[in-house]
Amino acid sequence: MRFAAVLALLPAAALADYGSVRVDEVVRVYDGDTITVNIREWPRLLGEEIGVRISGIDTPEIRAHCENEKTKAYEARDLVRGILAGAQQVELRNLDRGKYFRVVADVYVDGTNIADQVMNAGLAHEYDGGTKETWCPL
Repeated sequence: MRFAAVLALLPAAALADYGSVRVDEVVRVYDGDTITVNIREWPRLLGEEIGVRISGIDTPEIRAHCENEKTKAYEARDLVRGILAGAQQVELRNLDRGKYFRVVADVYVDGTNIADQVMNAGLAHEYDGGTKETWCPL
Protein backbone atom coordinates (compact mmCIF):
# COMPACT_ATOMS: atom_id res chain seq x y z
CA MET A 1 0.00 0.00 0.00
CA ARG A 2 1.79 3.07 -1.23
CA PHE A 3 -0.24 5.43 0.95
CA ALA A 4 0.70 3.61 4.15
CA ALA A 5 4.38 3.99 3.28
CA VAL A 6 3.98 7.73 2.78
CA LEU A 7 2.00 8.12 5.99
CA ALA A 8 4.75 6.37 7.91
CA LEU A 9 7.06 9.24 6.95
CA LEU A 10 4.70 11.93 8.19
CA PRO A 11 4.52 12.95 11.84
CA ALA A 12 1.14 12.16 13.38
CA ALA A 13 0.54 15.88 13.88
CA ALA A 14 0.66 16.44 10.11
CA LEU A 15 -2.67 14.68 9.79
CA ALA A 16 -4.14 15.44 13.21
CA ASP A 17 -3.83 19.17 12.56
CA TYR A 18 -5.14 18.98 9.01
CA GLY A 19 -8.73 19.62 10.04
CA SER A 20 -11.26 18.42 7.52
CA VAL A 21 -11.34 17.69 3.84
CA ARG A 22 -14.07 17.08 1.30
CA VAL A 23 -14.04 13.72 -0.47
CA ASP A 24 -14.41 13.94 -4.23
CA GLU A 25 -15.16 10.28 -4.84
CA VAL A 26 -15.84 7.18 -2.79
CA VAL A 27 -13.94 4.50 -4.67
CA ARG A 28 -15.17 1.51 -2.65
CA VAL A 29 -16.57 0.38 0.67
CA TYR A 30 -14.68 -2.61 2.00
CA ASP A 31 -16.71 -3.17 5.14
CA GLY A 32 -18.67 -1.17 7.68
CA ASP A 33 -15.67 0.75 9.00
CA THR A 34 -13.26 0.93 6.04
CA ILE A 35 -13.69 2.95 2.85
CA THR A 36 -11.43 4.07 0.02
CA VAL A 37 -11.70 7.62 -1.29
CA ASN A 38 -10.17 10.12 -3.71
CA ILE A 39 -9.38 13.68 -2.64
CA ARG A 40 -8.42 15.87 -5.58
CA GLU A 41 -7.14 18.80 -3.51
CA TRP A 42 -4.35 16.59 -2.18
CA PRO A 43 -1.37 15.52 -4.33
CA ARG A 44 -2.11 12.27 -6.20
CA LEU A 45 0.38 10.32 -4.12
CA LEU A 46 -1.61 11.13 -0.98
CA GLY A 47 -5.07 11.81 -2.38
CA GLU A 48 -5.74 8.91 -4.72
CA GLU A 49 -7.30 5.72 -3.39
CA ILE A 50 -6.85 6.56 0.29
CA GLY A 51 -7.94 3.87 2.72
CA VAL A 52 -9.90 5.45 5.57
CA ARG A 53 -10.82 3.77 8.84
CA ILE A 54 -14.01 5.28 10.26
CA SER A 55 -13.15 6.60 13.69
CA GLY A 56 -14.87 5.41 16.85
CA ILE A 57 -16.46 2.19 15.62
CA ASP A 58 -15.62 -1.41 14.91
CA THR A 59 -17.84 -3.42 12.63
CA PRO A 60 -17.85 -7.18 12.01
CA GLU A 61 -15.12 -8.57 9.76
CA ILE A 62 -15.95 -10.02 6.36
CA ARG A 63 -13.12 -12.54 6.78
CA ALA A 64 -14.57 -13.78 10.05
CA HIS A 65 -14.43 -17.23 11.61
CA CYS A 66 -18.17 -17.55 12.26
CA GLU A 67 -21.18 -17.14 9.99
CA ASN A 68 -22.90 -14.68 12.36
CA GLU A 69 -20.03 -12.23 12.05
CA LYS A 70 -19.80 -12.64 8.26
CA THR A 71 -23.54 -12.01 7.89
CA LYS A 72 -23.37 -8.89 10.09
CA ALA A 73 -20.27 -7.71 8.19
CA TYR A 74 -22.12 -7.77 4.88
CA GLU A 75 -25.07 -5.95 6.47
CA ALA A 76 -22.76 -3.23 7.81
CA ARG A 77 -20.96 -2.90 4.49
CA ASP A 78 -24.23 -2.66 2.57
CA LEU A 79 -25.58 -0.05 5.00
CA VAL A 80 -22.48 2.12 4.54
CA ARG A 81 -22.61 1.64 0.76
CA GLY A 82 -26.23 2.75 0.73
CA ILE A 83 -25.57 5.83 2.85
CA LEU A 84 -22.62 6.86 0.70
CA ALA A 85 -24.41 6.15 -2.58
CA GLY A 86 -27.02 8.78 -1.84
CA ALA A 87 -24.60 11.36 -0.45
CA GLN A 88 -24.39 14.90 -1.74
CA GLN A 89 -21.23 15.57 0.29
CA VAL A 90 -18.74 13.33 2.12
CA GLU A 91 -16.27 14.96 4.48
CA LEU A 92 -13.42 13.59 6.59
CA ARG A 93 -13.01 15.38 9.92
CA ASN A 94 -10.54 15.02 12.78
CA LEU A 95 -7.99 13.29 10.58
CA ASP A 96 -5.46 11.14 12.34
CA ARG A 97 -3.14 8.23 11.63
CA GLY A 98 -4.08 4.87 13.12
CA LYS A 99 -1.88 2.14 14.52
CA TYR A 100 -1.45 0.60 11.06
CA PHE A 101 -0.60 4.03 9.54
CA ARG A 102 -4.02 4.27 7.95
CA VAL A 103 -5.99 7.47 7.93
CA VAL A 104 -8.55 7.39 10.72
CA ALA A 105 -11.26 10.02 10.54
CA ASP A 106 -14.79 10.93 11.42
CA VAL A 107 -16.72 10.47 8.18
CA TYR A 108 -19.61 12.87 7.70
CA VAL A 109 -22.22 12.31 5.03
CA ASP A 110 -24.34 15.38 4.34
CA GLY A 111 -23.46 16.70 7.80
CA THR A 112 -24.20 13.49 9.73
CA ASN A 113 -21.55 11.26 11.29
CA ILE A 114 -21.80 7.89 9.53
CA ALA A 115 -20.46 6.09 12.63
CA ASP A 116 -23.61 7.10 14.54
CA GLN A 117 -25.80 5.62 11.81
CA VAL A 118 -23.94 2.30 11.84
CA MET A 119 -24.03 2.19 15.66
CA ASN A 120 -27.76 2.97 15.70
CA ALA A 121 -28.35 0.08 13.29
CA GLY A 122 -26.67 -2.28 15.78
CA LEU A 123 -23.88 -3.08 13.32
CA ALA A 124 -20.95 -1.56 15.20
CA HIS A 125 -19.35 -1.50 18.61
CA GLU A 126 -17.66 1.57 20.03
CA TYR A 127 -13.92 1.31 19.40
CA ASP A 128 -10.96 3.32 20.64
CA GLY A 129 -8.14 1.32 19.07
CA GLY A 130 -7.83 -1.23 21.89
CA THR A 131 -9.17 -4.76 22.14
CA LYS A 132 -12.13 -5.45 19.89
CA GLU A 133 -15.38 -7.01 21.08
CA THR A 134 -16.32 -10.31 19.49
CA TRP A 135 -19.22 -10.75 17.10
CA CYS A 136 -19.14 -14.55 17.32
CA PRO A 137 -21.14 -16.38 19.97
CA LEU A 138 -19.01 -18.27 22.46
